[in-house]
This record gives sequence, structure tokens and C-alpha cells, in this order.
Amino acid sequence: MDPELEAFVPLFPVSDWTDPVADRKAYAELAAARPAPDTSGLLVEDRLVPGGPDAPDVPVRLYRPQRPQGAVVWMHGGGFVVGDLDTEHRWAAWIAVATGAVVVSVGYRLAPEHRYPAALDDVWAVLGWTAEHAAGLGCDPARIAVGGHSAGANLAAAVALRARDEGGPAVCFQLLNEPGLDDRQETWSQERFTDTPWMTRDKLRASWRHYLGGGPATGYAAPARVGDLAGLPPAYVATAELDPNRDEGIEYGLRLLRAGVPVELHQWPGTFHGSLAIQSAEVSQRQIAQLGTALRGALAP
Repeated sequence: MDPELEAFVPLFPVSDWTDPVADRKAYAELAAARPAPDTSGLLVEDRLVPGGPDAPDVPVRLYRPQRPQGAVVWMHGGGFVVGDLDTEHRWAAWIAVATGAVVVSVGYRLAPEHRYPAALDDVWAVLGWTAEHAAGLGCDPARIAVGGHSAGANLAAAVALRARDEGGPAVCFQLLNEPGLDDRQETWSQERFTDTPWMTRDKLRASWRHYLGGGPATGYAAPARVGDLAGLPPAYVATAELDPNRDEGIEYGLRLLRAGVPVELHQWPGTFHGSLAIQSAEVSQRQIAQLGTALRGALAP
């Protein structure tokens, strides 16, 4: 493990996602303890986006630079169980500043109260709304990317698949950072990284149980199950070395390549799931800078 990251491991709160209410409170407190981002160059606005049929409106937070370079529909991590617009505020603001894009941060419904496909339906509604209102946001509707961390990366991959299968809205790029894509937990890293920092095999099992509710996993719930990946938008896929999710992310990136999809694939040595939040570490700074570079390049005119 990178020594700069290892020093922080004893400070991490214990969380196993068996008590979602308590875990959400602890996660929110952890996020609130971080310094507030500088949003002085952004117009930040909370809105409600109409949900699908018989679904509630979806809360989103817009981060609008003065001269937008495209748009990013962004999904927070948290195992489908924890996280919201406030816990993701720092990341979403950083993406808007670093890329010059309008960031549409999605407050999708959480499991287990709202199981699959509720979260994906929310993201789908927001993607459609973003495409429909791109001109009003100052964006080209042909330059809309999707992205997220962990479970958010799962939702980004899933909504890109759905957009392909249903003929749009057009997605120009997908950013998948440490994605959780496979409920089966049968890869080498899933079987051996059982007690790695922050993310363990049991914690991921709880996440999938909450999300799926014991039902069968479709390809939109677990994109690793999709057989045909042709025709998807270009991708940036990043994995952490000491992460149970590592191998499913790498394999998804390789399968995209084999299907003819342009892919930038990064495997970050010495890191663990979510360790890029330790922004004082040199490896985290490189990870974060690369995320911004990938999105800027994808959204450039």
C-alpha cells in the first residue's frame, strides 16, 4: 500500500452497510467535516427533475461555469445505500471547475427502501432532462458525458447501456471510477481482497443485497453481465489495486476494447477503494488530475 495512504487507514470509521440509516448519518458527518469547496466561479442551483411514470421527481444539483464545455451527469458512490447531493458536493464542484462543464449531480433514490431499478430510472430521467435542456444550460446536446464513483460508476455504465439500447439520449463519454459492476463476486480480487480498507467483500455483498433485494440481476443492474458491449461511448475506466472491485473494472474495460470501444484504462498501484479522497497523497493528486483530464478531453469542442 502507498505509505501516504496507509497512514490514514486507522482513522476510517467502521461501516458495514447492515444499518443503512446509521451508515448514512455517519457518511454525511464524514463528508460535512471536510472543507467546503470554492464555488465562487459557479452558479450552483438545486432543482427537481420530473421522474418516470409513477416515480417521484429526482433532486439534482446543477454546477454551471460561465462558459460551459459540455455537461456531465454525475452519480455519487455509496454502494447504492448511502450518499446524497450534499455528500457529493465537494466532488461535483471540483469536476465543474476542473472541466468547465455543467455538472448535473443526481440525488437518486437509495436502497433498500428503493431497490433496483429505482436508482437507474432516476438517472435515466435526469439524462433525458439534461439532453432536452442542454441548450438552456449553455451546452451542446451532443456533448453529454456520464460518470461516477463506485456504485455511481455502475449507474453511469448502466445508463450508457440503456441509452444505446433505446436509441438515446446520446452519451459522448462514460467515466467509470472504481466501478462495481458484477454482483456475482467471483473474480480473483473479489475472492482474495476480503478485508481491504473501506471496502470489503462482505460490505459489497450487503450492498448488492440491498440493491437487488434478492431478485435476479439484469445487465442494467450489473453491467458485467451484458454480453454485447459494442456501440457504447468511449470510456475512461480507473481501478484501485487493493479493491475487491478491481478485476471486474479491468475486465469491463478490456471487453469494451474488444467490442471496438475506445478505452483509457488506469490501474493505480498502492491504492484502495475510495482512497483518492485522501487528497494530500501524491498518488491521489495524480488520480484526480487524470479524471479531470479525461473529461476535459472528451467534452472539448
